[in-house]
Amino acid sequence: MGYCHDHNIIHRDIKLENILIESETMIIKIIDFGFSVKVSSDKKLNIFCGTPSYMAPEIVKKTEYFGKSADIWSLGILLYVMLFGKFPFRGKDDNDLYR
Repeated sequence: MGYCHDHNIIHRDIKLENILIESETMIIKIIDFGFSVKVSSDKKLNIFCGTPSYMAPEIVKKTEYFGKSADIWSLGILLYVMLFGKFPFRGKDDNDLYR
């Protein structure tokens, strides 16, 4: 993600399903750049997309957000899921999850 962010590319859908790990070399690859955008680092975004369990609070609230920060939030959720095997925030549906 550092490479992408250094080149002002925001992924906007970081999740477990979009991470590949090559078994022999342990090289990690990020896939599915369908929601990605290229923006200057000082520009806020106002398109709200992604996977609900990984969304940053500002995206859930539908307020403008910095893309890099939202990606970092998603990486934190991803790390939590990889370490603990469950999501830190859960709900019976998306609305419950957002609360």
